[in-house]
Amino acid sequence: MKAADMEGFLVLPWPSGGGGSSDPGMEEEGWEHLMLSCGSLLGVMLICLVLLRKWIAGGVCHCSVQLDGKTVLITGANGGIGKETSKDLARRGARVVMACRDLTRAERAAEEIRRSTGNSNIVIRHLDLASTHSIRQFSKDFLDSEERLDILINNAGVMMCPKWLTEDGFETQMAVNHLGHFLLTNLLLPKLKSSAPSRVVNVSSIAHNGGHIDFDDLFFSQRPYSSLESYKQSKLANILFSRELARRLSGFGVSSFSLHPGIIRTELGRHVEDWSPLLGFLLKLPCLVFMKTPWEGCQTTLYCALTPGLEELSGQYFSDCAEKEPAPEGQDDVVAGKLWEVSARLVGLKDTS
Repeated sequence: MKAADMEGFLVLPWPSGGGGSSDPGMEEEGWEHLMLSCGSLLGVMLICLVLLRKWIAGGVCHCSVQLDGKTVLITGANGGIGKETSKDLARRGARVVMACRDLTRAERAAEEIRRSTGNSNIVIRHLDLASTHSIRQFSKDFLDSEERLDILINNAGVMMCPKWLTEDGFETQMAVNHLGHFLLTNLLLPKLKSSAPSRVVNVSSIAHNGGHIDFDDLFFSQRPYSSLESYKQSKLANILFSRELARRLSGFGVSSFSLHPGIIRTELGRHVEDWSPLLGFLLKLPCLVFMKTPWEGCQTTLYCALTPGLEELSGQYFSDCAEKEPAPEGQDDVVAGKLWEVSARLVGLKDTS
């Protein structure tokens, strides 16, 4: 019985080499093939990453214009793209006036710029764009003390903050991003005109797409507040203001441009985490790869401020150092004209441009 059972088994021979081990040569060849495949895949991934970063970085301003004897005013100049813009213009020999709310941070930034550029003609002045009183005082002091204003860069801004009201009763994003710069620019127009040819550069955003100027409720007093919708409205206002400014200043030698700087790694988005903690967390790591650095982000600002012959494109919108077409909402001249009149009334301007 036992013998019969044994006869039912099929006995297979051991693999050659003894002890159950495979051929060392074949095993080594397999590992080499695997490592080669992994290396090739990693190389392709790195090349794709480099190309992606280059695309994200966008255009670079290659203009070699020097600014000796010129005066530039930049709002929000103590950090982010404002600081990088200030540094570049300082290297070109400009007198740079940094208009900032936080003077302690501004002085630190100014000292760093003086050291890195060798240009000591860097001054800081206090400006709170959330206060029309501060804007008027700043403008008066500037007009009394400065001989000229060749380039005004309206760079400062807030992004998706909670619903705060300024001392004037304005919703903060609309106040700082649009109304403050609207008032500042108009008050400084005499100096811009006397320094012609001069330029006004308004830093907007691609977020203007889908924005809407709600003239019946600019400050969200009658509807639920949305930090995103408020931000989009204020960025659309930047483009419409720049467009209307160019129309009103035609023939005065003052050009006006608006731009999208890109999605940038700066403190501007600090309120995003308050609005959506999960989104803020998820953005932290990818932002190192998929967002521009402040230096990359300031390139279109520099392009609009410096490029010779750009005057014929006054009123236009730029991105990645090239003229781009804004959203249809940003091309509505009727809305632009109405926004100008409403803004002037809100900030108490009687005579404009």
